[in-house]
Amino acid sequence: MNNTMEYKGYVGSVEFSEEDIIFYGKVMGIRSLISYEGENARELVEGFHEAVDEYLLTCEQQGKVPEQAYKGSFNVRISPELHKKIVIYATEHDITLNRYVEQTLEKSPAAVQM
Repeated sequence: MNNTMEYKGYVGSVEFSEEDIIFYGKVMGIRSLISYEGENARELVEGFHEAVDEYLLTCEQQGKVPEQAYKGSFNVRISPELHKKIVIYATEHDITLNRYVEQTLEKSPAAVQM
């Protein structure tokens, strides 16, 4: 089962409230709160698409640039010892720290399945 959906470059979550008997979600990876709901899967997808379209239209009307989800930049906090080891390894192999991390992540199960 997939807990996300994608539309126009935005990723939305898929949740279910047993108490309210409703599906709901929000757009992930941006600061703006864009939420949607539906009584069934079809309505949830339609609500997601409508919410994204409305967000993009509102941004256009206000002359704002819509937030872009997952721009390719994120901070990772690791121990100073591991940081040092990785920098030394990357330097010895004539690559940047960013490229080393990118190559390592490209081999991860999450990246391989996409």
